[in-house]
Amino acid sequence: MTDPVVAAEGLSKVFRDDNLGYVTAIDALTLNVRPGELTALVGPDGAGKTTLMRMFAGLMKPDGGSLSVLGIDVVRDPQQVQDRISYMPQRFGLYEDLSVMENLDLYADLHGVPHEERRERYARMLEMTDMARFTARPAGKLSGGMKQKLGLACTLVRSPELLLLDEPSVGVDPLSRRDLWKIVQQLVEDEGLSVVLSTSYSDEAERCARVHVMHGGRVLESGQPGAIRERARGLTFTAATPDGTPARNVQARLIDASALIIDAVPQGGNVRYIRRPDADEREIEALIPGIARERRVEELEDAFMMLLREHEEAASGAAPSMKTTENGIRHDDGKPVIQVRDLVRKFGDFTAVASTSFAVERGEIFGLLGPNGAGKTTTFRMLCGLLPATSGHLEVAGRDLRTARARARARIGYVSQKFALYGNLSVRENLQFFGGAYGLGQRALRERIAAMVAQFNLDPSAISGLLPAGYRQRLAMATGLLHQPEILFLDEPTSGIDPLARRAFWRTITALAQDGVTIVITTHFMEEAEYCDRIAIQDAGEMLAIGTPREIRELAGQAGARDMNSAFIAIVEDSRDRRGTRVAA
Repeated sequence: MTDPVVAAEGLSKVFRDDNLGYVTAIDALTLNVRPGELTALVGPDGAGKTTLMRMFAGLMKPDGGSLSVLGIDVVRDPQQVQDRISYMPQRFGLYEDLSVMENLDLYADLHGVPHEERRERYARMLEMTDMARFTARPAGKLSGGMKQKLGLACTLVRSPELLLLDEPSVGVDPLSRRDLWKIVQQLVEDEGLSVVLSTSYSDEAERCARVHVMHGGRVLESGQPGAIRERARGLTFTAATPDGTPARNVQARLIDASALIIDAVPQGGNVRYIRRPDADEREIEALIPGIARERRVEELEDAFMMLLREHEEAASGAAPSMKTTENGIRHDDGKPVIQVRDLVRKFGDFTAVASTSFAVERGEIFGLLGPNGAGKTTTFRMLCGLLPATSGHLEVAGRDLRTARARARARIGYVSQKFALYGNLSVRENLQFFGGAYGLGQRALRERIAAMVAQFNLDPSAISGLLPAGYRQRLAMATGLLHQPEILFLDEPTSGIDPLARRAFWRTITALAQDGVTIVITTHFMEEAEYCDRIAIQDAGEMLAIGTPREIRELAGQAGARDMNSAFIAIVEDSRDRRGTRVAA
């Protein structure tokens, strides 16, 4: 097949919303997808990626333009398209009470897969996903990464001509993400399968044959990753961070200088940045005096950030500024704000957290990392006072959580992994409700709402459930900070949001830490560990490593590594190898 597997010409989709009026999700979009290739759709929240995927799958009808998939007019015959493709949405519908095998059987029945074909297909899917040992396990008992792999296996119970994957690796750890990519690349290489995926990870887009960068329902640029990278040639540098200086502080100085700098992010203990083409090097030197700078090879994410910033600035007429405010946090008394000793949590005979000890200082950003199912969420919930410990000592904000849980909660803020606010209420109504729950008086509540709306650039009248993912996360952050907590707990707060939103989010976190707020965060974006003062890595309920990002890289034998990803994988795999040896013995 040499014709495009997907051909979109002047495609448009408009939604009618009672509060916002008419919203254009896809705007005169034109693109082609070539057969037998891996194609990526990338772009910020609200770019239109999911809407486009749903139209490709024949689940949503375009309002204008033409769209053919596998040579079929999707508008005229969506069922014929659906009979020949497989589509895995962001929230794949696994049945958690059914076993792995029962889920496979259910989806095979739904797709009409003949029984004589199932044995061979199941064997291939179970081998590729390494789940042959877990066929009897209920889906609800699987880790997040294993659920994603099962979802992919269910999507592929039949052999499709086109596979659509909408953010397949959101919310999974680096090990599971690596496994998912092995499966997808094996399908492309061995079966010549055509795959279209949307992703928030630039390293995933880098592996694709062709990339379409989207914004506002349009394609800003299309091409091979190498061709798109050329946009950033000669503009990419690394600033060496002095010993003892958090990389995030240097990054904050650079990213705040939007007239000179397009983007800046910590990496490998230093800061990589993109300067504007017309920026004066002397001004950059004055911005970070005494800090050595050198050129580096441009990356795909550099080009993405340039495209997205250019589009933002063209729309607004100016470079967007990051807003920070003083939060009035109490002074440092020199004592740790979190102290954990021999913490244990059991569920029946299962030990989720085993004898964990650590301390967190005031104003520190402390990262809690680990694979799906490692025990970090259980640890996190105990720290927040949401789950009692089985044994051990746990002190938060000077309060023993065994005896004074309610008083400790009054001094902490919490932002959950999933949007936990009231979607049918406006931004202002959500802030008023939660401010009242925190016990703020009317005057204090008015002042704090005004401060949060300004800091996070929120529209008070917007309906919360209709906000893009990045803005929903901003609202969740604003809600968690309303009562000016001493400690802020963030559970995978950047999962599923784009690089632009992540930069703005971390700029806020840096400002909070500088103001004395203690941050405890879980994340699956290993590059975000570089923002932390210290990180702890857990697996199977045990603490594997704790230290600064540099110390963790050295422990993993990856001191010269560019990123934290390889260090994380090395530490977890080494621990699993040693546990496997002990079990075998």
